[in-house]
Amino acid sequence: MEVRHLRQITALPEELNRAADVSKRIVNLNEATLTLRPIDHEGRTLVFNRAAGVTVTLPPATGSGARYRFIVGVTVTSNSDKIQVANASDVMTGNIIANSTGDTPDLAQPWPTAASSDTITLNGTTTGGLKGDIIEIQDIAANLYHVIGFTSCSGTEATPFSAAVS
Repeated sequence: MEVRHLRQITALPEELNRAADVSKRIVNLNEATLTLRPIDHEGRTLVFNRAAGVTVTLPPATGSGARYRFIVGVTVTSNSDKIQVANASDVMTGNIIANSTGDTPDLAQPWPTAASSDTITLNGTTTGGLKGDIIEIQDIAANLYHVIGFTSCSGTEATPFSAAVS
């Protein structure tokens, strides 16, 4: 007689629902501000769909492995789309590669983070924010997010990274 050991399910019901509910894979960002909650936003595609810009605040970085994917669905025309950390202890590391649609359209410009980077600003021109741009962020350690992104810029390109959270 063969004895099988069943593995105990350790996921919480809300985690199972989040993973299995395909109707919520896309989250449209239409409000001026949003504070992300892992239960509602982790593992989903978050689409900036407000021409007047959206400011998104990430949850505190704990090393959870949580991933957030942002896509610009509507080019920002006033204000900016922003992604910022939750507190002054959290920072970002990584790169955003920008393609110029203006002065040098055949060159890509890498923009690495600085040691104090905690905010990404996509202004619709020089720092990205054009329809189709994509940024992925992952919580990789306590107080640390990893960023990778691809954006398009017009005009004279500038870094989308800053230290704006105090």
